[in-house]
Amino acid sequence: MNNRRKKERAGFILACILPAIILFLTFLIYPTIEVFRMSMYRWGGFSKNKQFVGFDNFVTLWKDENFSRTIQNTILLIVIVTIVTVVLAVLFASILTTEKIRGNNFFRIIFYIPNILSIVVIAGLFAAIYDPNGGLLNAILPKALERLWLGDQGVVIYSLAFALIWQAIGYYMVMYMAGMANIPSSLYEAADLDGAGKIGKFFNVTLPLIWNSIRTTLTFFIISTINLSFLLVQILTNGGPDGSTEVFLSYMFTQAYTNSSFGYGMAIGVVVFIFSFGLSGIVSHITKRDILEY
Repeated sequence: MNNRRKKERAGFILACILPAIILFLTFLIYPTIEVFRMSMYRWGGFSKNKQFVGFDNFVTLWKDENFSRTIQNTILLIVIVTIVTVVLAVLFASILTTEKIRGNNFFRIIFYIPNILSIVVIAGLFAAIYDPNGGLLNAILPKALERLWLGDQGVVIYSLAFALIWQAIGYYMVMYMAGMANIPSSLYEAADLDGAGKIGKFFNVTLPLIWNSIRTTLTFFIISTINLSFLLVQILTNGGPDGSTEVFLSYMFTQAYTNSSFGYGMAIGVVVFIFSFGLSGIVSHITKRDILEY
């Protein structure tokens, strides 16, 4: 009887998880394997003629100066967006959690609104803000500071970074606030008795106790910045001016679907895949520390 019940339980569990396994294999594992396989071919993507070239696409990619620029642009965006967003999200979360501010809930909603907007809507908003003729930013700045925010190679990458930061702050702020809300007030009271000020309590109580949440979100930053920067670039700049905003995925898209070099585009996809996982692993290792419990 016990063996029969165990078999029935195992069958029920398998029946529950089987659809998820099938979807996982069909829409994640199989396409990933196909990307690695197609990176070994020279193929336009639409014809039946495929030529196996081994690692030639990767050799060409290694010598591609345009791809080197996309690496620089992507890393610059990841660094700027990650550092600024984490700092501001933690700061705002701490203020809204620990300080008695009038309209506290209102500010939470206002900060979170950008996250629920589509990236297409955000791109439209910033296209209007950065418009050199009548745009909001040039309208409020002195004449000497006016710029072609999406046309000047010196500032365009930072214009995109600001849009990504604006979109992300609210989401991560809410995540950090959830962690801060669980910190016992007795720890802050003990810090008060020890004579710690607001800054001391933040660095010695708040930050260490939400560090695990910060570590987790750093991986999100890497993946989301790579994905969202592609959509923002495609809508706002299309990689211009002169390739100064070209990022991993926009360059892959251009090579695979515009230049009809599908195999070469898939080689770029393989590099993006390895880069994402590698950078996430490095960041996770660097930020690793003992988890503090309370």
